[in-house]
Amino acid sequence: MLIKVQNLSYKFNDFTALENVSFEIAKGEIVAIIGPNGSGKTTLIKNIIGVLEPTEGSVMIDGKKPKEIRHKIGYVPQKFEFDKTIPISVHEFMSLEKCGKKGHDEKNIIEALREVGLEDVEEKQLGSLSGGQFQRVMIARALLHEKEILIFDEPSTGIDIAGEKTIYDLIKKINEERGTTCLIVSHELNIVNKYTKKVICINKEMVCFGAPEIVITKETLEKLYGSDTGLFHAHDHHIS
Repeated sequence: MLIKVQNLSYKFNDFTALENVSFEIAKGEIVAIIGPNGSGKTTLIKNIIGVLEPTEGSVMIDGKKPKEIRHKIGYVPQKFEFDKTIPISVHEFMSLEKCGKKGHDEKNIIEALREVGLEDVEEKQLGSLSGGQFQRVMIARALLHEKEILIFDEPSTGIDIAGEKTIYDLIKKINEERGTTCLIVSHELNIVNKYTKKVICINKEMVCFGAPEIVITKETLEKLYGSDTGLFHAHDHHIS
């Protein structure tokens, strides 16, 4: 297994964010992580990336601790705050990711932008992009380093429904063509059912893990979101 989480617990002082969470993800799988606000999704991601370390239990990636293999993990955040008036082009923004490493040159930038369908925005100002375009730039930025694992935190936030489909189609394409293992934090069950093979359901502890069509049941949703909830569908967006 590529990612192995075993009996993971994480506490902030006296507050338990995660308790006894275990699952395994094979190389090349595309997996969703769902749960309500405050359920520990972000804490779980930070433990997988290696930003946090478990209070109890362990996270192993390809047999190593996350910190040892962080260079193989790409993270696309839910929000990337920046001053949109800063005069920086898409190309210049992508160039910041070179980090002086061999192979991270002009060709890599052009190929990464082409892969996400944005070769025509290379010279545009970053602040002028739509929500969907900017999110694709963030994905292209992660692709520059040819990561083995990509983690997407609510990748459709701030994007209209048409753009949302494009983003998830792109993630699926990367997964299939590159064999990249993809983890997607999402609360939209229609997306989870359509694009992922497995789903991790957490509400501080593990509620379910497996194929979404099997493990996402009325009982599971009640444990996650409470008895008042209905099925979560694509949320309303306002930015194209």
